[in-house]
Amino acid sequence: MYHTSFHKIINAALILSCIFLLSCENDESKVRNLNSTKTGVEEAKTITLNYTIGGKTKAILTSPLMLNVQESIPYVEFPKTLHVDFYNDSAKIESKLNAHYGRYKQYQSIVYLKDSVVVINMEKGDTLICDELYWDRSKTGNEFYTDKPVRIRTKTETINGKGMEASQDFKNWRITESVGTISVPASKFPG
Repeated sequence: MYHTSFHKIINAALILSCIFLLSCENDESKVRNLNSTKTGVEEAKTITLNYTIGGKTKAILTSPLMLNVQESIPYVEFPKTLHVDFYNDSAKIESKLNAHYGRYKQYQSIVYLKDSVVVINMEKGDTLICDELYWDRSKTGNEFYTDKPVRIRTKTETINGKGMEASQDFKNWRITESVGTISVPASKFPG
């Protein structure tokens, strides 16, 4: 009796296994589509982002288009220009930034800017012009940097160079490698 029950259980298990195996079928086109599925992209148009610290506005970013791309390393992209006004503690605009393209790497807190990048200090009037610039909030005092060619226009001169570091307000900047002639007034030479 025990032997017969055992065989019935084994036979039932084998029949169920065969039915289960026969019902598992992979459609090759569906498998290929799973592998080629595009990442999730959220789109927002005519956006304004406020960046605040301690309730004080530090920057306001505006852009006609923002894409939030969900990949293994997510990022936010501004493919159709962006403009940023940076504010001081008195809520006054201290510098402005414009670029044709920007990409914010969320886990690194770094913004990559390219194509006609311009930064202007509103107090001094100094203007940075370059094709590629990084903005890293964690590098206090040197938030802007690049290793590419730059041009800085002040009220009295234009300086070309390669590589640059600057504060976010663009009051303090340093060109890594100056290129060309720089005019210095005689009053600035040591006596």
